[in-house]
Amino acid sequence: MFAALVWSLSLVMFAACDVQRRKSDAELGLNPQQIAGRKIYDSYCDRCHEPYSTRGKKGPGLQGVFKHQYLSLSGLPANDERVTDIIRVGRNAMPGYSQTLSQQDTQDLLAYMHTL
Repeated sequence: MFAALVWSLSLVMFAACDVQRRKSDAELGLNPQQIAGRKIYDSYCDRCHEPYSTRGKKGPGLQGVFKHQYLSLSGLPANDERVTDIIRVGRNAMPGYSQTLSQQDTQDLLAYMHTL
């Protein structure tokens, strides 16, 4: 019984090693617009999209989203225009945020996403 408990605790400790501490805005070198975008990301996007991973939650992970020519799932061009359309109108299971986010909010969000 004791050995099984020790083994279980060891497994939990090793699994937790994959978890990384969230970096601060300063550590990431974010400017004020990117900081505002990160707050929007945290409020609306983080529940479905991992920012610093290619692994997804409900939606795809967004690490390096603008570093590729095309978006991973849709094959659409990975540019501000296409990503703005997806944010505003939605896609598949993702809701649109045109009634929630202002144009400035969307620009701030895109500025942050370019840092991923």
